[in-house]
Amino acid sequence: MVIASLFSCNESNEVYKTTLNDPETYQATVKKLTDVIVYDIFSPPIASRIYAYSNMAAYEVMAQCYPDSLFSLTGQVNDFTAPPKPQVNVEPHLAALHAFMIVGKALVFSTEKLQVYHDSLLLKLDNQGIGKSVKESSLAYGEQMAAHLLQWANGDMYKQTRSFPKYQIQHDTFKWKPTPPDYMEGIEPNWKKIRPLILDSANQYIPKPPHQLTMDRDSPFFKELKEVYDVGVNLDSGQTDIAKFWDCNPYVSHHKGHFMFATKKITPGGHWMGITSIAARKSGSNFKETVEVFTRTSIALFDGFISCWDEKWRSLVVRPETLINQFMDENWRPLLQTPPFPEYTSGHSVISRAAAVTLSDFYGDNFKFHDDTEEEFGLPPRDFKSFFEASEEAAISRLYGGIHYRMAIENGVEQGHKVGEYVVAKLTTTK
Repeated sequence: MVIASLFSCNESNEVYKTTLNDPETYQATVKKLTDVIVYDIFSPPIASRIYAYSNMAAYEVMAQCYPDSLFSLTGQVNDFTAPPKPQVNVEPHLAALHAFMIVGKALVFSTEKLQVYHDSLLLKLDNQGIGKSVKESSLAYGEQMAAHLLQWANGDMYKQTRSFPKYQIQHDTFKWKPTPPDYMEGIEPNWKKIRPLILDSANQYIPKPPHQLTMDRDSPFFKELKEVYDVGVNLDSGQTDIAKFWDCNPYVSHHKGHFMFATKKITPGGHWMGITSIAARKSGSNFKETVEVFTRTSIALFDGFISCWDEKWRSLVVRPETLINQFMDENWRPLLQTPPFPEYTSGHSVISRAAAVTLSDFYGDNFKFHDDTEEEFGLPPRDFKSFFEASEEAAISRLYGGIHYRMAIENGVEQGHKVGEYVVAKLTTTK
């Protein structure tokens, strides 16, 4: 197919079909970023930052190149200022992919793994009929956009929080403490200081307070603690499958005598990036729509983690495993390895609901899909009638896994719903 040697940033360029504007190219690029996030063992909050900023760079290229159909993030995302405008002869899809890769490489450790993919992607473009001048100007614009995004990202307090004090363990019975088998220190106790994208503040949607923490057998809290124990010792195969499918623990350690090894998996945000890709393919979203939905979903995930982590490190609720071992059964172990941060609210519940609200707004409430995101980790696919159904299953999976009380799950879903609705209401992308 012959492609014009000059490109302008307008929708007429979507009539041709190349590697460049194929939405599967963008989906594969996001998947490659996920692979590196897994390899580098980034925590769920940090992974959400990587996804959001990389997708935002690509989206803003498309918004600047298609101003008649997409709104810029300028004035919508907190503190995001107007980016550079594209010059003539810019191929928007190439510039967007290039910007995504540059930002992604700047935020991960294993840059060489992304560089290999980046180089292979650019090699494929050599037979796409793009002239040298167009290629050079497109890559230059992608670099400009990435530089603008990264300069803005430097103001989000991430670098400063790397040197902030770590959590000091409190001896109060009901305050969170590290759990077996590795007794890891708490992850990201200062994440509430990270600048949100759409939310006004980290504490904009403080959930209902947890039950009064007490071992009084007639108290609501004790009943929920007992529920975790009872469910854990009576799990059926269906509950076990659900818990494992939604585990999404980026680092699970295994101990056998003096031997220890670890397995790596995607984060919960990475799972929802996979679901976003599935939905984009099933719906036949074009390149522009694919970038748009990834960006919207990753923004909801990012703000969801900030909202959830704000509550986690405020309430400091102890994990079920700690209390069950101390007061009920010292040999009890949850099905899933307890993550190294406070219990309330459930991160899966918050971010899954925020993502479900965002995806439902984009693709509709009754979007059936076949979720094979976890197949590469040895888990069979599951089918869902809607994004909301998937988010509900993700939430309750934490009870089956033995790592959350029901209050953290139900109030987390409510918290995530509010975050998602706010993102949907405040972030306008399509004109």
